[in-house]
Amino acid sequence: MEPQLLDVRDDLRQGREPLQRIMEAVRGLGRGQSLILRTTFEPIPLYHVLGVKGYSHDAHRLETGDWEILFQPSERRGLFGRRAKAPRPKTQPAAAQENWPAPARSLDNRGLTPPEPMMRILSALEEMAAGEVLEAFNDREPLFLYPELEARGHEIRVQPAAEGTRLLIRHSN
Repeated sequence: MEPQLLDVRDDLRQGREPLQRIMEAVRGLGRGQSLILRTTFEPIPLYHVLGVKGYSHDAHRLETGDWEILFQPSERRGLFGRRAKAPRPKTQPAAAQENWPAPARSLDNRGLTPPEPMMRILSALEEMAAGEVLEAFNDREPLFLYPELEARGHEIRVQPAAEGTRLLIRHSN
């Protein structure tokens, strides 16, 4: 079966979040069908999101500097033959939440276009010490960020905020 092509470069350049289009394209794939995604940056967190849905990836940079990623079904499945769901931040018991220190740093990512909020958060965390908390305000819930933070061992608290989402991220290392 011919792979489906999805080009989200114009969406990103115009500040639109392409996640919904990508996930709709993945849901619309036929059995065994692959997806070719063209984007302006290497979507590293998407590898994990689609990985738990049973897709492997092969990425390469185009001559223009953009990226092309081939997502192929790998048929990696969880218990009972079902595909695993993308991880969400874990909710901690109230006692564990009370032990968090006040944020050492705060970022206001509202009004920024993807992937800038995610890149700013990851960059800020690289400069922080173990146990410190980063507070970040985003226009929307950063679904691509969660698997990346979890893979790095950071703890996450998500709270609705006026005009978006407030994230508290405790540095793990």
